[in-house]
Amino acid sequence: MGMRWIYLDHSATTPVDPRVVEAMQPYFTEIYGNSASIHRFGRAAARALEESRRTVAEILGCHPTEVVFTGSGTESDNLALRGVAFAQRRAGRGHHLIVSSVEHHAVLNTARQLEEVFGFEVTYLPVDEYGMVDPDEVGRAIRKDTILISVMYANNEVGTIQPIAEIARIARARGIPFHTDAVQAGGMLDLDVNRLGVDLMTLSAHKFYGPKGVGVLYIRQGTPYLPVITGGGHERGRRAGTVNVAGIVGLATALRLAQESRESENARLRRLRDRLIQGILERVPEARLTGHPTERLPHHASFVFRGINGEELLLALDVEGIAASTGSACTSGRPEPSEVLLAMGLPHEWAVGSLRLTLGKSNTEEDIETVLEVLPRAVARLREMQAIEV
Repeated sequence: MGMRWIYLDHSATTPVDPRVVEAMQPYFTEIYGNSASIHRFGRAAARALEESRRTVAEILGCHPTEVVFTGSGTESDNLALRGVAFAQRRAGRGHHLIVSSVEHHAVLNTARQLEEVFGFEVTYLPVDEYGMVDPDEVGRAIRKDTILISVMYANNEVGTIQPIAEIARIARARGIPFHTDAVQAGGMLDLDVNRLGVDLMTLSAHKFYGPKGVGVLYIRQGTPYLPVITGGGHERGRRAGTVNVAGIVGLATALRLAQESRESENARLRRLRDRLIQGILERVPEARLTGHPTERLPHHASFVFRGINGEELLLALDVEGIAASTGSACTSGRPEPSEVLLAMGLPHEWAVGSLRLTLGKSNTEEDIETVLEVLPRAVARLREMQAIEV
């Protein structure tokens, strides 16, 4: 009998819900037309596309025309920053952006390229020890030439939930478009764009049991935006490229299912998460929880352990049948500590020993107890090996 695997990396990606696979299936083999074609095959695909758009819009509390389908959360972040920045500069409104220092690289690296290649100026907001942005810092960073503010809804590495609505009020009062990367929040938190007050918002299907390779960019009507993927008139001219109808149907189905079960599933995950956090902090010496202790995603537990290498810990857990992450899956494989942990003020000797455990639908109390047996032994063994090498 094979090893029983425990998957605790749901912030990296989630398995596709079988109901989502079922909803997508006809659009691979039966309703396969190009949604831009006028024949019956194209019209059937277009109907599915617009029905999916309405489903997403209902969840976001916006008009369907404000929903743009993309190829990923990364693409959506890129389109948001570049699209608004180029449109604002072309209109002569300025060239200054504000982003937090703990954004996903899809935002940070885009902002850096806008700064280094295209001549924009960027302010990178500091965060506190929990990775949280102070809204007052946002207000102080605003200049006359500020054209966009981007602060993520919830952090992928440490799970901290940002005060988005408060930051949005500050941006709105100054007439500055506000974008939030809500990729980690998609299946977990309220996505009503009016309650949040955002002008642009990014989502990615594979974070809430949908398929990879499809995302959403919400763009509030009237927000300055210049298309940066050019070609045909797809997505009302805002994102060119033949539309991935099957993926979009999957995204809409997955988002609806996630939001329908959000409250009950969040309560279940929160209980498991709290047991995991309590057990690890009790059983592992020199361990710290990273991220905010209460304002954090319900499925997210992240830690640093002094004196070990996070990548080596991942391998040790993998041997024991536990799949986890050191933080951002997009940057795994590097021995250097993450920018997020350093921005939070963690010293190098702690920050290199990071671990992210993110729960999902398949996880049980038995999984938690197994981790609480395996992890302390793994950390102790790595520390012993480190002591011998020294």
